[in-house]
Amino acid sequence: MDNNCIFCKIINGDIPSYTVYEDDVVKAFLDISQATPGHTLVIPKKHVQNIYEYDDNLAEQVFSRIPKIARAIKASSPDIKGMNIVNNNGEVAYQSVFHSHFHLIPRYSEKDGFEMSFQDNGKNYDEETLVKIKNEISKHMGA
Repeated sequence: MDNNCIFCKIINGDIPSYTVYEDDVVKAFLDISQATPGHTLVIPKKHVQNIYEYDDNLAEQVFSRIPKIARAIKASSPDIKGMNIVNNNGEVAYQSVFHSHFHLIPRYSEKDGFEMSFQDNGKNYDEETLVKIKNEISKHMGA
């Protein structure tokens, strides 16, 4: 636990939350911003800053709980048509709380107030460049 971490304080009960699920590994609670109704955060109880600090065991334990929580959120409203599951790592990737967390954001329609944008940069990469990127990633897979 990190005494300066807002999510660790939520886990400890020092800050109240609207908890939808909790066990010995994770806590899932409503995000105070509610990007859409039911927007839920899933956090490991072990303080890790980001995905890079997960070991295989923690990843297995945390990730295995996300579908159950997602299904409960979807079942909570017949108006939910989909869900974005988002994990931001690092300030440049919009991480604002440095305790790893997953956003489960229910989607009601294309006009529900939540947006994500992926720019298509495919035309900027030829086969040689893609192979080089692939090789750089692949050589670090054992790390």
